[in-house]
Amino acid sequence: MTASLLSTLFLPLALGIIMLGLGLSLTLADFARVVKYPRPVLIGLGCQIILLPLACFLLVQGMQLEAALAVGMMLLAASPGGTTANLYSHLAHGDVALNITLTAVNSVIAILTMPLIVNLSLMYFMEGDQAIPLQFAKIIQVFLIVLGPVAIGMWVRSRFPGFAARMERPVKIMSALFLALIVLLAVIKDWQTFVDYAPLVGLAALSFNLLSLAVGYFVPRLLKLSQRQAVAIGMEIGIHNGTLAIALALSPMLLNNPTMAIPAALYSIIMFFTAGLFGWWVNRVHGAVLAREAAEQG
Repeated sequence: MTASLLSTLFLPLALGIIMLGLGLSLTLADFARVVKYPRPVLIGLGCQIILLPLACFLLVQGMQLEAALAVGMMLLAASPGGTTANLYSHLAHGDVALNITLTAVNSVIAILTMPLIVNLSLMYFMEGDQAIPLQFAKIIQVFLIVLGPVAIGMWVRSRFPGFAARMERPVKIMSALFLALIVLLAVIKDWQTFVDYAPLVGLAALSFNLLSLAVGYFVPRLLKLSQRQAVAIGMEIGIHNGTLAIALALSPMLLNNPTMAIPAALYSIIMFFTAGLFGWWVNRVHGAVLAREAAEQG
């Protein structure tokens, strides 16, 4: 299978299955929860949409990354939270319902914010003849790739809840395998750049990941959200949908730049370890508070 076929067929298929899995876990109630509990959702979205791109921009400027890698970092910062955040939040005794709502709402909002942030990044970091902006037709493609499978998954769950429940675990396992293959594809597509820049980009990805977890946890705590809500937002902000960022970077129909996929590929590996350590830390320090809040909410 050629690299072109991998990019044009495998990437959209893999991303579609991952987003289908997200849809199987969602209901309309997850969106309605925004109206019922607006404050934690708005704080989480504010951290994700405003604070993270700004923090990433300052980080990229400070580390003086090469232009395509800088855009790749901004693409990663603009990507919504991944479904894995729900699992990590559950293990860390976070508010999983809040995670699901944030993932659902942010996946929709990202259809608008990702192209905006990426286009601004292309204009700022790259020369005019190097930039391939995400034009309106390409935004529609992203919309269909991301929200089409989510809508199908939600429809399946509403019509066939038993089938959706049985399929949720196999689809999650398949999604994890696809994520690993997509990361591997991103590395192979630009192996020499990966070797040359891995230490610097790895440090940038690690720094941004720790910054994301810190923003996601401490900003809600400063704004007086509960411990469980802060843990949930920390996981949501710290675990990005790297698959989406890689797919947009590699797709010949979109950015078509393997170098831009490298930050998301490295981040997708790093985040599982740092999120695990973050969950261990909050439970070690605030385990009793988390247990009490869970009992009160339950």
